[in-house]
Amino acid sequence: MSETHAPGIVVVGSANMDLVGITERLPRPGETLLGDDFLMVPGGKGANQAIAAARAGGRCAFLGAIGSDAFGVSLKARLDASGVDTTHVRTSYGASGVAVIMVDRNGENSIIVSPGANSTFTDLNETERATIAHADVLLCQQEIPAATVAEAARVAHEAGTRVVLNAAPARPLTSELLADVDLLVVNQNEARALTGTPEPDTGALLALAPRVVLTLGADGARYADRDGRDARIPAYRVKVTDSTAAGDAFTGALAVAWAEGRDLIDAVRWATAAGAVCVRTVGASVSLPRRAEIDELYGSA
Repeated sequence: MSETHAPGIVVVGSANMDLVGITERLPRPGETLLGDDFLMVPGGKGANQAIAAARAGGRCAFLGAIGSDAFGVSLKARLDASGVDTTHVRTSYGASGVAVIMVDRNGENSIIVSPGANSTFTDLNETERATIAHADVLLCQQEIPAATVAEAARVAHEAGTRVVLNAAPARPLTSELLADVDLLVVNQNEARALTGTPEPDTGALLALAPRVVLTLGADGARYADRDGRDARIPAYRVKVTDSTAAGDAFTGALAVAWAEGRDLIDAVRWATAAGAVCVRTVGASVSLPRRAEIDELYGSA
């Protein structure tokens, strides 16, 4: 456990350069549209959630792999500038991860991810294991090799570090991994894929993990646990500009709130405010909110 007041959060995950095209609507297959604007923004679910946690007030370290290209330099610089500890980030010879993102004027998006260096992040070394073991919370996603996620969760579980898994993008989860997960965070599409149910509910998700958060987009979120608590948290009403990193803002803030000792229902409410602040701005790591912004919206409810 950490010895400072700020919570110790380790994010094990991906770092990508986001190439964002903004257009009136998303193109149909085979169709070419003229876009309104283009942005190149450092992102990736792991890096985004690490930045989100740091900006939300967490003491956060990132473990992952970047390429030896110019994108890798930019990715690390963005993490450093956001207050994320990048001491143990690996550099892999070759291309960094890249995400090609299309965003329409309503804030909806379509994304293609090319993993690049993220696919080389395997076999945790002794230093990486120690970093995880000394954290309050480990936060993982699924844009890196499944074996690495499972290994990180196992190290955390054995050390008493709480494990938060944002199961995105959706892929099959092994019973070994699930046994080490303390809190599962999924959206509706991921919940459908994991449970095989057309209308996802927290009951089906609780068969996978002892605590679950189901994010519902404009309808807010739902929290449930095996102790019988089940709460619906309404969304904050804001103008949506770009929903790309809303889930990452939510999950990073949730990890901070839980590490701070907040009750999880209140933690989800605070994280929902973080997601709402995020959607007001275009560009993943640009839009990730700072603690004061989250507190302001949270206090307005």
